[in-house]
Amino acid sequence: MDRIEQALMGVLDLGGPVVAVLILTSVVTAALVLYKLWQYRAAGVGRHIELSHALEAWDRGDETVALHHLARSRSYLAPVIEMAVDGGPGELSERTDAEAEDRFSQLERGLSALDMVAQLAPLLGLFGTVLGMIEAFQKLQTAGSSVDPSLLAGGIWVALLTTAAGLAVAMPTSLILTWFEARMHRERVFANRALRTVFAPGQEVVQLVAHGA
Repeated sequence: MDRIEQALMGVLDLGGPVVAVLILTSVVTAALVLYKLWQYRAAGVGRHIELSHALEAWDRGDETVALHHLARSRSYLAPVIEMAVDGGPGELSERTDAEAEDRFSQLERGLSALDMVAQLAPLLGLFGTVLGMIEAFQKLQTAGSSVDPSLLAGGIWVALLTTAAGLAVAMPTSLILTWFEARMHRERVFANRALRTVFAPGQEVVQLVAHGA
């Protein structure tokens, strides 16, 4: 533990306040990612087995089996599908779409913060690099004619440390954000198909075609 603390203090001494901000940002980002993972797991994101069975049964006209699977589902979309099943397409189509979107909004809360970190962390690192380069050239100017090349080289690598820190924070954040967004896109596609299946099941479509409608 002492070694880790000493290493962190060494990095802070080299990188200055910019690296300190980036380290704090990375801690907050990691906490937010862990919370979102827990939230997705608790809501049953991506786990719609029972709900899929319910929709298949409803699509073939087996209402009893559909309601049985729907009652067993722990998906956050189950109440929305249940609302659609209890009502009708003319009455609840817009309402169920709005309810589903409200649940998506809750699941997407915090993703904008991850997007902001992914975009600003490299810029913050670059800002630290610029400040470090300014300081390095100020030292060279102070040194006058007795310029030591190692002094410039040391100042440059210390300045570039903040850019590396910014990229180290931004790259995994961007990757995780893309994964979250891809999951939410799949959830929207599934919800849209599920609601359309409830409001226009295949059994009804077949009957309409058979009657020449």
